[in-house]
Amino acid sequence: MSSVSKVTAKAATSNGQARSEGISIGVILRFPADIAEELQRWRASFGDPMAAVVPAHITLVTTTMTQDWDATCAHVRDVARRQEPFTVTIAGTGSFRPVSPVVFLNVEDGFGECVNLHRQLQSGPLERELPFDYHPHVTVAHDVAPESLDEAETVLKNYSATFPVASMGLYEHDDNGIWQLREELDFGSKPDDDRGQDGTASAR
Repeated sequence: MSSVSKVTAKAATSNGQARSEGISIGVILRFPADIAEELQRWRASFGDPMAAVVPAHITLVTTTMTQDWDATCAHVRDVARRQEPFTVTIAGTGSFRPVSPVVFLNVEDGFGECVNLHRQLQSGPLERELPFDYHPHVTVAHDVAPESLDEAETVLKNYSATFPVASMGLYEHDDNGIWQLREELDFGSKPDDDRGQDGTASAR
């Protein structure tokens, strides 16, 4: 995986007028494929329709509007450059009920790093007031029947997984309501001045 992936053609061509109207973005930590697939199966088993379209992840920035795509990209890249890779452990379940019909896996190792990344990211071009305090978690059931939420909270209470995290993804919420990955940014990557034309870090 390169330090910064190339922006897709759609994102590149949507600068200008479309960008001036604002764009909705999110930033997440993705999971290793085997863990993501396992959690996706569990989420589907609880009857959550989003299991098929939302892979397991930890949200760092939830849906946030930005008026300046270039400034946002530069901001997210800068935060990524200053972050060292770290380890995440997800273990045990929790719930946001009764405020929200959500059951989740707790983030244990890596909790502080996630909070720190969120604070850095949700500033500058992404600064806004959130309705709730940020709480790193992994959703495993959302907006399903109460008995399904109960099942998720019980069945996964002893679940645990540990994995390294070395990058974060910058996503756009497109016109079709689908989250599209625009850039995957490696932690501790070199500044743009050290990159070649293909976006990869140059040899030293």
